[in-house]
Amino acid sequence: MSARVAVLIFPGTNSEEETLRILRDVGAQADLVHWSRGDTLPQYDAYVLPGGFAYEDRIRAGAIPAHDRMMDHVIDGASRGKLVLGICNGAQILLEAGLVPGTGPARKPTAAFTHNVQRHFICRHVHVKLTIDPSRSPFTAAHAHDALIPAWAAHGQGRLAADPAELEAIAKGGHIAFVYANADGSTQGATPNGSALGCAALLNREGNVLAIMPHPERDAHNFNHPQRRQGNILAPSGGAAFFRGFADALNAG
Repeated sequence: MSARVAVLIFPGTNSEEETLRILRDVGAQADLVHWSRGDTLPQYDAYVLPGGFAYEDRIRAGAIPAHDRMMDHVIDGASRGKLVLGICNGAQILLEAGLVPGTGPARKPTAAFTHNVQRHFICRHVHVKLTIDPSRSPFTAAHAHDALIPAWAAHGQGRLAADPAELEAIAKGGHIAFVYANADGSTQGATPNGSALGCAALLNREGNVLAIMPHPERDAHNFNHPQRRQGNILAPSGGAAFFRGFADALNAG
């Protein structure tokens, strides 16, 4: 039987259906779990926190949902080795919960995805490039070195920020899983939001919690792209590779 994946829904989550669809398409047994059913989370093998504006991004993005009761189960599961993936708003929640980069205790964030350098929302197609050895994490084990994955950056607060000592610890500790890149794999001028270290995704020490700011699920089917609509528009496209690696890691475990 396939591993069971919970896609968490907080008040204001709005990318859960796209995330659920691609997870199921790549072979994961995924369910939506509403915040009123958070007590069912322990029965799941992995957790995905999708994008949106949980609790209206009050105070700052991710700050309130990081203290939601559902996150008690996520933090506990992460400590026991369950895979936890956060996308965009989900990534912000994981940082606010202290699960990534994981250099401090739970719910004591040491870094943040904060306001873009432009000080406004951006929406553009991007690529992210794998910067760690693929074996460093189950999320990346199926990918080639320097793998490129297409995604959509759609956020107002996606810039990694921390004090200089923490940024040095993040860089030296292998916490930068993906950086922004151009379509040819180069990184010069590719970071769309001023993110420190070009960071597009952060990983914890143990490699089982990943926070990625761009949306790979929005580049996961041919219907996301007008130029690909000839043929099967429902077929998986570039971003699906990210989720396929995730599903393979779950089912192998």
